[in-house]
Amino acid sequence: MELFQQAGSFKSRGAYLGISKLSTENRAKGVVAASGGNHAMAVAWAAQKLGVSAKIAIPKAADQIRIDGCRSTGAEVILCEDIVEAFAVMEEISSREGAVMMHPFEGEHMTLGSATCGAEFATAHPEIDMFIIPVGGGGMISGMSAAIKLARPSATVIGVEPFGADSMFRSFVAEEPVRLDKITTIADSLASPMAMPYSFGVTHQYADEIVRVEDDELRQAMRTYQNILKITAEPACAASLAALTGPLKERATGRHVGIIACGSNISMARYLNLLEQKQ
Repeated sequence: MELFQQAGSFKSRGAYLGISKLSTENRAKGVVAASGGNHAMAVAWAAQKLGVSAKIAIPKAADQIRIDGCRSTGAEVILCEDIVEAFAVMEEISSREGAVMMHPFEGEHMTLGSATCGAEFATAHPEIDMFIIPVGGGGMISGMSAAIKLARPSATVIGVEPFGADSMFRSFVAEEPVRLDKITTIADSLASPMAMPYSFGVTHQYADEIVRVEDDELRQAMRTYQNILKITAEPACAASLAALTGPLKERATGRHVGIIACGSNISMARYLNLLEQKQ
């Protein structure tokens, strides 16, 4: 239940770790991040806690609750046309001002942060033999899969992506990082336009495979979370459950399965709007 983490997602683990390890000199330069999802709020939160200035490049279409959440911490928010422009703005600010880039999924800090989640999960529930993990850019599954496999080599670790944002799936097929031409999914927290060398390499080494789900399967899983657990789950949060009740249903029968509810930063207006949409 990482949706109950600080800043509303697992991203707080890696963001806090990354900023806390900065030198005094680099802390003075501040940090900059690009994200349309939970990483934006995680970096803003961690920077505030550690007394470091933060600039966040975020798409205009991002949920207003995330934009407002970043601003409430004192972070400077730069609104961009889309996630591609947000990444470009992040890189430009870092180059011009010397601010340290806090990449949403590429780098040791994000992988190590999510590894703590994997270690906790594997240790607390030794009976689980199949783990299903949401995949955006790979920051979560890289660390979690490594920690799980090191603790329990026989466990199966499967990543899940939306069909409309399947950079890691395609990278597994190509056996190298792949960039997508476009993103078409309601799961904006999983809408990475590319896989990157470090996170892909770790994921490819430790995860067994990547499966994909349709947006309508995400919607159904969101409804299940609400109807059964009374949890308002954003699409990315529902991805593991969507895979369990969709493409992995038969294979999971008779297994002890662990799923991740990774984030909850969604406004009620957007939540209801997504559930009303049809593909």
